[in-house]
Formats: sequence, structure tokens, C-alpha cells
Amino acid sequence: MQGWPEGTGKFVFDTIDSTMAEARRQAPATAGAAWFLSYEQTAGSGRRGRPWSSQKGNFAASLLIRPEATPDKLALRSFVAALALYDALVECTGRTEPFQLKWPNDVLLNGGKLAGILLETIAEGPDRYALVIGIGVNLASRPETDKLETRALTPKSLKHDMGINIKPETFLDALAVAYAEWETRLQTYGFAPIREAWLARAANIGKPVTARFSDQVIEGIFKTVDETGALILQAADRQHVITAADISL
Repeated sequence: MQGWPEGTGKFVFDTIDSTMAEARRQAPATAGAAWFLSYEQTAGSGRRGRPWSSQKGNFAASLLIRPEATPDKLALRSFVAALALYDALVECTGRTEPFQLKWPNDVLLNGGKLAGILLETIAEGPDRYALVIGIGVNLASRPETDKLETRALTPKSLKHDMGINIKPETFLDALAVAYAEWETRLQTYGFAPIREAWLARAANIGKPVTARFSDQVIEGIFKTVDETGALILQAADRQHVITAADISL
């Protein structure tokens, strides 16, 4: 593996409220890309403001970047981050078969949730945006099941479920390299090869899934992900193009 990506900052904290909050705070004074890692978060959050448990020993980090892209193109970085996570996990464990990617932003270990991704944009001026990519990985421990939402996937951790101990900063070094490589591919070749690589690692392609929205539930077959990153769901009534939903496998 090559060394730390050139021109990318690295900030490591013992304890912090949230690496995403720190990335937002540091954005005005940070010209290029930067990773923010904390060994403990006291106020981490996931999608739709849900709390993200982050005990010591687990991985909690955020990447601040400024690609020249519109917000819809910035959102494609969830696929880039997922592929980077997959590669970092393979690099650190030496195994591929336990890991799969779940639309839109999770990484699975033997069918349970191992990692999550959260994206936030920061408007910095007319047609100028920064992007913060928050990533949490259960390296050492997993949340208690009685504290999870109904229908949540069973949580997994590398230590409990694979017997592998990885330090957060070691994992960050692997992840930063992998992310830089996939980001370069996206900027060079567009989304098509990213989409192809993501689908090759995806969970439940061709199988039944359930999409839950605030006002409805749609059941169908997960057909593919289209060129915009939307999930294509074949239901009994018609084919649905889903850009945001909670997906149950």
C-alpha cells in the first residue's frame, strides 16, 4: 500500500463531540482535503439525525473535500466512500467474502451492519461547495441490540465477529489511501466504473427488499443502481426509481 495521500491533512483527537462537526468548524481555515479522526465521539450522528454510537476502539472519522461538482454529483461520493471502506477492510483483514455494500450508505459484515456513511454539503459561495463525509466502523465493539431501531440490521464488529483487532489510526491510513484512489477514478472516468464496481460488491441484487418512506412502504426486487445512483426497485405495480429511503433486506 502506498503512503498517506499527498496534500491531504490529518487531524487526530482523543475525544471530540463529532468529527463531522469538527470538519465543519475547520472548513473555513482548511484549503485542501483533510481527515479528522477521534478515538471517542460524544455526540456522533447518523442519517436523519439519528445518534451514532461510537465507543473507544471503534472508528469515527470525517473527510473534508472540495470537488468541483454540483450537489447531485457530490452525493455520488457515498459510493466512492463505500468502495474505499470495502478496500480498507479487505486490506486490514485479508478477506473479501464477509463484506458487502448496502444501498445507500452501509457496509455489511456477514449480513449485519458494520459501517455507515453520512454526507453533508457546506455552501461556501455561489456554486461552490465543500463536502464532509462522515464514516463510522465498528472495529472493536457493537451497539446493544435493545438500543437499536425496529428493523435495524444486526450490528457487527471486526473484533467480536472476526476476531481481528485493528486500531482506528491504522484503519484510517488504509481508508485514506483507498478513498484517494477511488476519488481519482471518479474524477478521471466518471461514475460508470464506480457504479460497476459498487454493484459487484452489493448486497441483495435481484432479491426482495423493502423501501420505507415517511408516508409509504414499497416492496419489490432490487434490480440495480442507475447512472445517477438511484436504486431501481421492481414492485408489483411498476418500476420505482428511489433516490432516498430506508432499505430493509
